[in-house]
Amino acid sequence: MGIVKAVCISENRGTQKVNVKTAEFAMNYGIVGDAHGGDWHRQVSLLSNEKIEAFQREGADVLPGAFGENLIVEGFDFSSIPIGTRFQCKDVILQLTQHGKQCHSHCQIYYKMGKCIMPTEGTFAEVIKGGIISVGDELIQLKDRDDRLTAAVITLSDSGFAGQREDRSGLLLKELLEEKGYRMVESLLLPDEQSQIEEELIRLSDQRDVNLIVTTGGTGFSPRDCTPEATLAVATRNAPGISEAIRLYSMAITKRAMLSRGVSVIRGKTLIVNLPGSPKAVKESMDCIVDQLPHGLNVLLGRVSNCARP
Repeated sequence: MGIVKAVCISENRGTQKVNVKTAEFAMNYGIVGDAHGGDWHRQVSLLSNEKIEAFQREGADVLPGAFGENLIVEGFDFSSIPIGTRFQCKDVILQLTQHGKQCHSHCQIYYKMGKCIMPTEGTFAEVIKGGIISVGDELIQLKDRDDRLTAAVITLSDSGFAGQREDRSGLLLKELLEEKGYRMVESLLLPDEQSQIEEELIRLSDQRDVNLIVTTGGTGFSPRDCTPEATLAVATRNAPGISEAIRLYSMAITKRAMLSRGVSVIRGKTLIVNLPGSPKAVKESMDCIVDQLPHGLNVLLGRVSNCARP
């Protein structure tokens, strides 16, 4: 059990949050009156009171809301609690969606202390059920959680990102994964920029703890095709058999399948698989691998053992 120590909001982005002590939490939005509310996965930010106190002992002098946090709670180390975990405070139910964040511009705390705890210790959540939270309220961790495998889809296409072509492949991938029972976390459309692709792969793997990331596009011979390079750059381990199986399967349909440079890798507890860019190739590739992926993912997550068949 935890105790709410502060409830903070800011009416405008870029301004420091202040402790308003009580606030209304709206389902699928966030905190009413907070500039960071909306239809996205970072509706509410949480920070452990113990982490703030430890930082204060290092010489920081900060007020509630200084790190951009909405809720300060005593009794939980949110950064160590798995994504997907749910918490309840009176009527409000929150579900954790992301650990930490990337700071693109440093705050005053960073310039004073040389670091800031929000990028590493902060945790974000969605509002599953709305209500009122006030300072002094009890926050409890719920036992039930959504244990479905999670997935994200990234479409890589300069023309698609520019709005010149419909993203049919990404939509098809999302539908196929949902049909197989995956809980979709994000669907992104990005240009063929290696640094941007790497950044999103790292964020989805490390901060959102996505189990499976499937990319479509950017695997050919064009000078702009860099998806395999970006994927290999963020890998901690290789998983070549998946992409080898896709090419072998597709070679029976078209010899041009040999020209796909897609790779499959592991980053931490996340499997990343590159698919070609056309809807036809996406369908063929998924037909080949989709039924085998859950076993590999569950082994990766430690849910089942990797037992060989007799």
